[in-house]
Amino acid sequence: MPAYAGPPVASRPGEVASTLRLLGYLALAIALIVLDHRGGWLSQARAQVSVVTQPLWWLAGLPGRVGTRVKDDAVTRTRLMEENRQLRNELLVANARLTRLSTAAADNMQLRALLGVAESRGLDVQLAPILDIDLDPTRQRLVLDAGSGDGVRIGQPVIDAGGLMGQITQVTPAHAIVLLLTDPDHAVPVVVASSGVRLIAYGRGRRDLLELADIPLNSGVKVGDVVVTSGLGGRFPAGFPVGTIAALRPDDSHAFLVGDVRPAAQLDRGRDVLLLRSAPPLRLPLPATRPANAPVDPDSVPVTPAVNGVTPATGGAANAAGAATPGSVGTATTTPSPAGTSANPPRTSAAPSPQMPPPSASQATPATEPAR
Repeated sequence: MPAYAGPPVASRPGEVASTLRLLGYLALAIALIVLDHRGGWLSQARAQVSVVTQPLWWLAGLPGRVGTRVKDDAVTRTRLMEENRQLRNELLVANARLTRLSTAAADNMQLRALLGVAESRGLDVQLAPILDIDLDPTRQRLVLDAGSGDGVRIGQPVIDAGGLMGQITQVTPAHAIVLLLTDPDHAVPVVVASSGVRLIAYGRGRRDLLELADIPLNSGVKVGDVVVTSGLGGRFPAGFPVGTIAALRPDDSHAFLVGDVRPAAQLDRGRDVLLLRSAPPLRLPLPATRPANAPVDPDSVPVTPAVNGVTPATGGAANAAGAATPGSVGTATTTPSPAGTSANPPRTSAAPSPQMPPPSASQATPATEPAR
């Protein structure tokens, strides 16, 4: 043995025991492997052990699953928030477009109504957009985006599809101011369409109310009657709707009635109005024509009062005289009514005179001539 190897080391008892235990474990493992391979009796034991250890495996994997879930939830929440923001913006844009389309549709309907009224009534009108509106109780005005440069002049009536709105009171080169019917300083002559009673409609500072003052008690005016312009004064043409009578009440003296009128025009709505350039022609009914040879009814002959005891020849008497033979001349006789029996003036009738030669041209005079 070399000198540098040193003295031999004796084995310790603990090391021998460890080696023996290791060999025993190896023999036991080999035996179990062989027995399990041949008999399979350890399969059930492994299944039972796996059932027992499954909660342990689940508990061991819980932190990882919690972390993954939190991460997924964070990603999902972020994605949902982004989608929500995007959908909210799209909804706002869609609502804005829908509102714009609704406004355009309303404007289109109003323009159609205005043009329809102008076309159906044959009016010479000018379309003017509304720039500003002032519905203060003491000041009812409209500002139009049209002025003298567009042909607007002071005094022009302003209408819409419903009826009369007011009149132009001030004009600049680019703008015009409209005094509405409801202004406290405005009044318009009107007539009740059903009865023909002439009245005055006053503004009271409310956009939904006009007032009719001094209505006679026996005028026959009732709630629901339509009030139109009368044409008196020459400012507003006749026949334009002003409103509808909503209520009637006695005034303070109880000698007249006061009426509340709902305006026909939409004073607080719309974006355009019509300026009336010229008054429409007033169509009057033509009188019925009668044939020249038709018989004359004495009751239908207009009566003309006598002047200084002489009754002028009426149209019916003249027609009767003209329808007589050339050799006869009609003379007018007056039959007075008894005093106190009738308030009508005396009726004139035509009676043929006896046959007389026709007078000369220089002596020809009417049958009766009014005193001058």
